[in-house]
Amino acid sequence: MPSTLIRKSHYDAETKVLSVWFVASGKRYDYDGVPPDTYSAFRQAFSKGRFFNDHIRDRFRYRPIADP
Repeated sequence: MPSTLIRKSHYDAETKVLSVWFVASGKRYDYDGVPPDTYSAFRQAFSKGRFFNDHIRDRFRYRPIADP
């Protein structure tokens, strides 16, 4: 997933939690209640950063995850 904004992501279909690691900060944030079809569209989007900003950021509750 080449992106200038997002380093990597992981989706848990059971809990509908999308985990996103950002390039600039290196930090991970978990987004709750992301529907499977939204995640699927995110994965298929040409620009992951643009899709994230338009369809995920500020639309789902999120929390920062501390480094282990």
